[in-house]
Amino acid sequence: MISLRKYLNAPDPIAQCIDIETDPLTAVTMECYRAALTAIGKAATLACPRLGVDLEVGLKGLEHRLLIDPSPELVRTTEKQVEIQLQEWGSRTAEHFKGQADEVKELLIALARTAESVGSRDTGYASKFTDLTGRLAKIADLQDITQIRSSITERVAELKSSVDQMTRENRELVAQLKAEVSTYETRLKSAEQLALRDKLTNVANRRSIEERIQWNMEHALEFCVAMIDLNGFKQVNDTYGHVAGDELLKQFATELQLNTRSGDLVGRWGGDEFVVVLAGNLLAAKAHIERVEQWVFGKYTIGQGSKTPIVTHLVGAIGVCEWRQGQALDELIAEVDARMYQDKKLIQQKRA
Repeated sequence: MISLRKYLNAPDPIAQCIDIETDPLTAVTMECYRAALTAIGKAATLACPRLGVDLEVGLKGLEHRLLIDPSPELVRTTEKQVEIQLQEWGSRTAEHFKGQADEVKELLIALARTAESVGSRDTGYASKFTDLTGRLAKIADLQDITQIRSSITERVAELKSSVDQMTRENRELVAQLKAEVSTYETRLKSAEQLALRDKLTNVANRRSIEERIQWNMEHALEFCVAMIDLNGFKQVNDTYGHVAGDELLKQFATELQLNTRSGDLVGRWGGDEFVVVLAGNLLAAKAHIERVEQWVFGKYTIGQGSKTPIVTHLVGAIGVCEWRQGQALDELIAEVDARMYQDKKLIQQKRA
């Protein structure tokens, strides 16, 4: 972790008065610090593209804030946010790769069973496949990824040799092996998509939101949760159809993402409800949500470029709650949901 504490906490009164914008050494140090944030984000994306993008975007946002306001106070805040984002990314990445390893192990066991089945049908291959079955099953018990990779390479070479010979004798059995591999490849891709994003809006899905909240709780962080319900969305579906409704949800999700701080998490809770997990206390969260309201609510145009675009005015009810030590996830969600419905009721009373 790159730190600027030697400039921020310097005991010398003169050092404490260094102007980051005018002092050459400090300016160069700040430039290197911002470059390091960018490099860390890019490295995370290279290491795990599906999980590294969020970290890269978050660090880029922090780097941009330092470019605009390179103050000691902001550098201290940035360092803490970088630490939190890196810890969260590390936890999610470890879980991600563990899930993939489990899928690979399951695939190997399935291949072992298939190979054994093939061997039982042809006495000419019986001993060869029985031996291969045993060695594939042992790979499933390995925990070290290096050992798994090495063992897979050896077993695949053996399997390929046998399959090449079988291809000339029985193409139907080869098709069975290919079908097994294709099935598990599909499952791997589906699992990755399910773990990260809402399919329609491309923001975080409910599972991702719950994981972020749970992670914040486990690390005793100060944070808030905001729940947003779009008023009148059902009327858009009923009047213009679900295709128009889906487009409106995608446009709103994009606006909400663009107008939320880089360290916060925007996700779709379900239907026309969205959740934002915000770092900081309730006062700061409410102030930010008030600014967000001014930008994300208002006029939306559906079907731009078509002959008959649809213009609708979008408003919503918002509830915001700060997490309290000892409060469970379901209790926090129930509280913020109740706050949101209180706001919805006030809006209806004003219209009446």
